[in-house]
Amino acid sequence: MAERRRMGYSVHREILDEEAVDELAKKSDSKPSLSEKIKKSMRCSGPRLKSCLLGSVPVVSWLPRYSIRENALGDLVSGISVGIMHLPQGMAYALLASVPAVFGLYSSFYPVLIYFIFGTSKHISIGTFAVLSVMIGGVTERLAPDSDFMTWDNVTNASVVDIIPRDAERVRVAAAVTFLAGLFQILLGLVQFGFVVTYLSEPLVRGYTTGAAIHVIVSQLKYTFGISPVRYSGPLSLIYTVLEICYLLPKTNIGTLVVSIVAIIGLILVKELNSYLSKKLPVPIPVELLGIVIATLISWQVNLAGRYGVDVVGLIPSGLQPPVLPAASLFSQVIGDAFAIAVVGYGIAISLGRIFGLKYGYKVDSNQELIALGLSNSVGGIFQCFATSCSMSRTMVQESTGGKTQVAGALSAIVILFITLWIGTLFEDLPKSVLAAIIFVNLHGMMKQFMDIPVLWRSNRIDMVIWVVTFILTLLLNPDLGLAAAIGFSMLTVIFRTQLPKYSILGQVPDTDIYRPLEDYEQLKQVPGILIFRSSATLYFANAEMYQEALGEKSGIDITKLLSAKKKLEAKRKRHEKKNAKEAAKRNAVDVVRTTRDIVTQGGPEQEAQKEIAIIEMDAEPDPSLPRAIILDLSPVNFLDTVGVKTLRSIQRDYGEMCIEVVLAGCLTGVVDNLQAGGFFSEKVTKSCLFSTVHDAVLHCQSARTHSQEKVITATHL
Repeated sequence: MAERRRMGYSVHREILDEEAVDELAKKSDSKPSLSEKIKKSMRCSGPRLKSCLLGSVPVVSWLPRYSIRENALGDLVSGISVGIMHLPQGMAYALLASVPAVFGLYSSFYPVLIYFIFGTSKHISIGTFAVLSVMIGGVTERLAPDSDFMTWDNVTNASVVDIIPRDAERVRVAAAVTFLAGLFQILLGLVQFGFVVTYLSEPLVRGYTTGAAIHVIVSQLKYTFGISPVRYSGPLSLIYTVLEICYLLPKTNIGTLVVSIVAIIGLILVKELNSYLSKKLPVPIPVELLGIVIATLISWQVNLAGRYGVDVVGLIPSGLQPPVLPAASLFSQVIGDAFAIAVVGYGIAISLGRIFGLKYGYKVDSNQELIALGLSNSVGGIFQCFATSCSMSRTMVQESTGGKTQVAGALSAIVILFITLWIGTLFEDLPKSVLAAIIFVNLHGMMKQFMDIPVLWRSNRIDMVIWVVTFILTLLLNPDLGLAAAIGFSMLTVIFRTQLPKYSILGQVPDTDIYRPLEDYEQLKQVPGILIFRSSATLYFANAEMYQEALGEKSGIDITKLLSAKKKLEAKRKRHEKKNAKEAAKRNAVDVVRTTRDIVTQGGPEQEAQKEIAIIEMDAEPDPSLPRAIILDLSPVNFLDTVGVKTLRSIQRDYGEMCIEVVLAGCLTGVVDNLQAGGFFSEKVTKSCLFSTVHDAVLHCQSARTHSQEKVITATHL
């Protein structure tokens, strides 16, 4: 790298404190009132109304300008490819949600069309998503367990599950929680709450999705081994489920296990072939579609269900379901799950949407995305869909096959509509173990996220701790409670980092106006008689006390001890004066005559009084070991609460009593306003103790050398 050309600069100006800067820059004190802000936000004009409408329904703004020549072919190929992927994934993820497979197809149709109209991302593929599906499955199996639908079979003389009413009830539950999650997303979008995704950091999201993927895998093991474990819910349910599966392993259906192993190996081999030939193939091989077609043909020809007891998908009705309003009576039982699903679904979609928005140079509106996803889920809930978000695998296929707009998504929905109306019934003999195998293979990307741990260990260990703790909490507490606990832990790490900042004494880079921590550099020099103190975090109630303690520790000044010694000396002086005054009064009462004679002969009472009163001498000069001034560098501080303001006021008062001047430097405008509102300034303390830079404060302290004044102790003459 070529050496950068260094250019010098020279600035000649006066030392500027905050008052001087306000006067020089003509600070404006006029701020709009709350009523004015509300009035301005409610004001309507033609351009603003047009912008609002176009922002609320984005398809109206971009579809009329759609370029058929540039985008049509890529969107067509991409739409067909993604539509083909929707078929196996929709059916597989319906198993995760514990609803019949056909409802996965519905969930790949209605929400996609709604997002096409209201969404702002051009590349993400909306539809079924593994993490949300397993969260839905936890709710449906909790509120509609198999035990509620047991009937007596007179043929086998055993209790069996009545599947038809059970599945109908689970569809009602899934639709209700999906509808409520959509309402939450719409409300959050309307109140401009899109920034909530900022609390979902990347390590948290990746740790959470990895933990949720383990839940997905465990939930599908029953289809892989052909067993029927008891469904557990609540904290530690994953561990109980694993133990139950281990207990039931001797009852494994060998035919189901063989089908699962063959399907997993076949899918992995073809996916690896896809990766190897990715540059040569114009369109990826539709692995999942080929898998379910071949598996359905083999199952139909061999009669796997009848001869080997392999569980198959079963009845798939053709056509679409009529709209039905969700059961409002279920809302109170699923409100917590619905909110967790709303946040997780939005977090995944906006994270992926922003990645592609940055890659292709367009803006993804976070609030509009909330509304789009909310409408997709709420409308989908009316049509018996379960919660949807975007899928990484489908999104990558949509982008890699040439998709450039959401027209590709709309075309994929048309493909699903065609399959649902005419082709879906052909897959009734599809083994469920094949769908489970598709889920396992599609989760390999999430399993690779374990490699984040060594990477984060080298780059940022706090983020690594967030990843690991989020993963563990998700495993132990289930995806809904695990997410809330993970967000709480992530927020605690921020609080802890502000509570334990780095405190430094600054020194000057020679012949510059730059100041850096003394412990980090070797060639710095400390300004004689001036202590410059800085904290790396903001100052508020959680760390205010530690700020004062760190100042005393770094400066070597035990201000409490010094003030205590000074108060003791002052008290001693007052006691001595009082004692001498009493003794003088006593002698004056007894020796009135002699005192009168002495006054006549010795020339006045003043000389006698001065002989009788002892004087306690105070130090005329301050302790040379103490600094003359302390500069508090507040440039890292972005706000002050009332405790922070009181802390600064206390520091200035206490050190001021020891003849140490305390000034502030680098205050932001908001911090100055906090000082003003918190009552920091008074007749004695003005903005002249605030400086724009540390160097201004240093020059001020050097130019204003304090001269100690002798304190005259006066006595009372009696």
